[in-house]
Amino acid sequence: MNTLILTSLEQGLIFSVLAMGVIMTYKILDMADLSVEGTFPLGAFVFAKFALAGFNPIISTGLAFVFGSLAGLMTALLFVKLKIRPLLSGILTMTMLYSFNLRLNGRANIPLFNYKSIYGDVPTLLLLAIIIISIKILLDMFLKTEIGYLLIATGDNEVLVKSLGKSTNTYKILGLMLSNGLVGFSGALMAQYQGFVDITMGSSIIVIALASIIIGDSIKRSSNKIKLTTRAIFGAISYRLIGGFAIDLGLSPSDLKAVSALIVIVFISYNNFSSPFINSLKKKGGKSDVRSKKYVEEF
Repeated sequence: MNTLILTSLEQGLIFSVLAMGVIMTYKILDMADLSVEGTFPLGAFVFAKFALAGFNPIISTGLAFVFGSLAGLMTALLFVKLKIRPLLSGILTMTMLYSFNLRLNGRANIPLFNYKSIYGDVPTLLLLAIIIISIKILLDMFLKTEIGYLLIATGDNEVLVKSLGKSTNTYKILGLMLSNGLVGFSGALMAQYQGFVDITMGSSIIVIALASIIIGDSIKRSSNKIKLTTRAIFGAISYRLIGGFAIDLGLSPSDLKAVSALIVIVFISYNNFSSPFINSLKKKGGKSDVRSKKYVEEF
């Protein structure tokens, strides 16, 4: 049981990077980006490519972030320049990345047990905690800068950003690049953790990210001062613990996708029927004022 909890905590921390990445699009820019299902394995395959070539694992992990950002740029260009809807842009990018990932190493499955990873001799949980806390602090600091505030405002009120003489497209591109960069980074961390890369590891990864975000949002009822990034970390860890307990109770690992969907349904229903935000929204009959106040309080 202790091993199960430890494994769930470690995987939860890895998925918290994924959740913080998806926050940039789902919560801040208010758009659906399915390209993460291709970006997550992209980060893993990029790490494998450079690890097999003898690169330092830290450099290989950093390159996973870079390639993930480039994938986000591709989605952004489809959306911004070619005027393709965000959802379809993400699907097209995800589809192209599937072929790219296979081409990158020429195989659908790559073992990494005999190659160095960033974990080394340091306890995995400790190292992951340091990485995740560092990413959270940097992301919080970024969101408090002028660029960060304009990124938030772009998702909240594009007219306001345009009235300031700023291009909303610039911030959409930035948000998608940062989001997919973090997702790719998470994929590289997972590849090193599990010791192999597989082409299917991105399947339904968006559900895991959304489940983590939605679970994290459930604690907003107790305090609006808890940041989005903190809630994402809490939600990802909680999600993995719930999945771990489900397996401990006798469920097959193949049932976890159904469990993930049920978790999302339960917590969405919980938030919809009990959140003060929903109640105030119904009373005011609109959402723009509420959204603006929400971002002011959080950031």
